[in-house]
Amino acid sequence: MAGTSDSLWNEDIDAANFRDSAATYHAAVFEQYKLCVEMADRVSARRNLANTFFLTLHSTLLVFLSTWLSQEHHRGTPVALALAALLVLLGMCATWWITVRSYQQLNRGKFEVIGAFEERLPARAFVAAEWRALGEGRDWRVYLPLNRVERWIPLLFAVAYLLGFAAVVL
Repeated sequence: MAGTSDSLWNEDIDAANFRDSAATYHAAVFEQYKLCVEMADRVSARRNLANTFFLTLHSTLLVFLSTWLSQEHHRGTPVALALAALLVLLGMCATWWITVRSYQQLNRGKFEVIGAFEERLPARAFVAAEWRALGEGRDWRVYLPLNRVERWIPLLFAVAYLLGFAAVVL
């Protein structure tokens, strides 16, 4: 806990920094900080919504295709049709992976800005203290960052589609 406390408080900022004319400046910095934190939260919410959309879409398609192809009269699907469907499905997986990666990059930039703002605040709770308390995501038993999990899901669906294609064609 001492490590968190050491990371939390900014030794360069004290009560004297919030007197008179400095108070207006620090209030403006804090308002901008709150805006940046809110925007980072919104990016995370949009990222979760995108993941939910793609997960629902791919799960539905996988169930539909498995059911449809399990019927005897659909087993003779032409290879060209199966290949076209596979390319579309793999394209959707690639789109999902790129979307996840884009949101990760966007949030990384936002958290760098938030960290810079915290250098001007009395406490650095969000980036410095919390992230350090979580071991900076190095040990999955302490904290497993979602981005390490979510980037594999589109690839797992792509593998499922490739195996399904191989089963249909071979």
